[in-house]
Amino acid sequence: MSFWFNIKTHQVEDDEHTSPKENLLGPYPTREAAQNALQSTADRTAAWEEEERLEREAKEKEKEF
Repeated sequence: MSFWFNIKTHQVEDDEHTSPKENLLGPYPTREAAQNALQSTADRTAAWEEEERLEREAKEKEKEF
């Protein structure tokens, strides 16, 4: 069974009882993972932003040479 996090209600839903997919994050393998969906999404976004920042800095340094 998969679990989903509803971004409108902030409730965890399972495969048997889901809202429209546009309101859901997931699927997640456990209820706990779904409950942490907003934090894990924020963590991934922060990591991507840091990665992009480092790539931009590397490109800027390449232009200097």
